[in-house]
Amino acid sequence: MKIYAFEVRDDEVEYFDYFSKKLNVPVELSGEKLTLDKILTLEPGSGVSVLGMNQYGDECFSLMSQHSVNYMSTRTIGYNHIDLSSAMRYGIHVCNAYYAPDGVAEYTVMMMLLCIRQYKPALWRIQVNDYSLVGLMGRHLRDMTVGIIGTGSIGSAVAKILTGFGCRIIAWSRHENPKLKGIAEYVSLDRLYSESDLITIHLALNDETYHIINDESISKMKKGVILINCARGGLMDTESLISNIENEQIGALGIDCCENEEEIVHRDRRNDIFSDREIAYLRQFKNVVYTQHMAFFTAEAVRSMVECGVAGIIEMSKGVKYPTQLT
Repeated sequence: MKIYAFEVRDDEVEYFDYFSKKLNVPVELSGEKLTLDKILTLEPGSGVSVLGMNQYGDECFSLMSQHSVNYMSTRTIGYNHIDLSSAMRYGIHVCNAYYAPDGVAEYTVMMMLLCIRQYKPALWRIQVNDYSLVGLMGRHLRDMTVGIIGTGSIGSAVAKILTGFGCRIIAWSRHENPKLKGIAEYVSLDRLYSESDLITIHLALNDETYHIINDESISKMKKGVILINCARGGLMDTESLISNIENEQIGALGIDCCENEEEIVHRDRRNDIFSDREIAYLRQFKNVVYTQHMAFFTAEAVRSMVECGVAGIIEMSKGVKYPTQLT
């Protein structure tokens, strides 16, 4: 069979070359999104690998089925960009990727420290030789209560790292993780909101979690709460973030993602007219640290994502259930 990989970044190419040779499968690379017109050009019996910057639904999977392209891998852990019910309806087998949670967990804790130690205004000042300290006083993480929303692999890894800082850790998740016994105290979501000095969110994005952080939930939090999101942008309502930063209900915000970021993330927009007013306005606050969806971005993670993208399609085509198979 043949695999067509779309949305390929430069940093993925060497790993595609490696796994193409190792697994003895031809892989054709493209930096463009998989669009409907491209499906018509794919070889019957092939598979496609994508990232998360496009939506794949009924029309896409109908065309794939008509052309006997029955396998799709997404080189991401999140899969909210794929309509799994449509994939199943047309007999398309889909898998996502896996990588160790350490990279995102470490990045999340870094975000916490950047926010509580006034990193952004300090960096701005030093660029213009302003060495003053007024307004830069930080806090000790050990004296804070940290609330973790979602204790899957990444949320649990964050909790374990935080034990070294000595802070109080509380958590909410649909399913309690027995490995966190003695590390985190599970509480109701409302209690987590009311007791946490800092809240970090580690949930998949779906209909139930979309905008879980909104005006109502923020109103239940402590005045000056610090929020961290290294998961998915759609978990937080951007308008609510802006208004609650303005009224100082939110004391600091550390985000590696933002809703509606598809047209900017991982792209060089320096020479363009930047028209997303919400993102442009949100990022300008002195207490907002915003990075370019890179918490995952380590050599180890990229290698694992590409391996899943290639090996998953091969295994599914053999009728073998791949460990990350979704349909």
